[in-house]
Amino acid sequence: MVSSSHEAMHRIFQEDPGIFARTFRALGIPFSDPVAVSLLPTDLTETSPLERRVDTLLRFDTAQDDGFLLAVEAQGKKDTAKPASWAYYVAHLWAKYGTPPVLLVVCQDKTTAAWAAGPFTIGPAQWPALTLRPLVLGPHNVPVITDVSVAARDIPLATLSAITHGREPNADAILKALASALKTVDQDTARIFIELTELGLGKAPAAQIWRDLMAADLSFFRSETSQRLRAEGQAVGVAVGVAKSILALLDQRGIEVSDEARERITGCYDSETLITWLTRVVSANSVADLFEDDRA
Repeated sequence: MVSSSHEAMHRIFQEDPGIFARTFRALGIPFSDPVAVSLLPTDLTETSPLERRVDTLLRFDTAQDDGFLLAVEAQGKKDTAKPASWAYYVAHLWAKYGTPPVLLVVCQDKTTAAWAAGPFTIGPAQWPALTLRPLVLGPHNVPVITDVSVAARDIPLATLSAITHGREPNADAILKALASALKTVDQDTARIFIELTELGLGKAPAAQIWRDLMAADLSFFRSETSQRLRAEGQAVGVAVGVAKSILALLDQRGIEVSDEARERITGCYDSETLITWLTRVVSANSVADLFEDDRA
């Protein structure tokens, strides 16, 4: 069964594919920034009944070269059967798309990361037919981001830092920096990376630290303007619901509603006025009776 942390470790590259080039540039492995990124089908199964599925598959088109395919795999522990699957992925992608494939393995502990880096050779020792060299991201090379300003400049990288270092002693400081940095982005973006972080931490002790941080500071947008906008949004939602109820009751009673009156009802967002109209529907003989005091 695929764990939540497994999902998050590769999904973060779907949310921000550019994190790949930024991270490896910092590690001295230059990849061109993408000018376009396409999410490709992850099913690599052929006619054989054996199912083969990579976690995430992206196509990077760059200005400097013909681009490449990025196959992302999340690996939670050493698995001696995995290199054979990885070799299949790489060979199959090269044959199917004719575009150079790169295999990226994301790990949460140094032991697994050291193993996943290989190289893995296929064939007899005296003449290997294939050598597989995955790129690996893990606690050994993903930067530890504990500075809020640094985290705010690159939220996806800060999230990857939190996930890959989730079992390290410094996880607390990383998570606090990320929590503060998320206050600098819009609410929808924040929600995405809050979810990815929680998924990525899985059952690690740091997961509880993250939940505590979110419980204590979940309202990222506590400014007066943000609170006013949220309150206004809720009021509009209530007004729309009451207006629909008024129109439904008028229709049920067989009272004709002109286009002008309909626009007046649906365009009103004053709760007291709407409630007044709603109470009058029961005794009204025409839609004009709803607006009696308004005429006066």
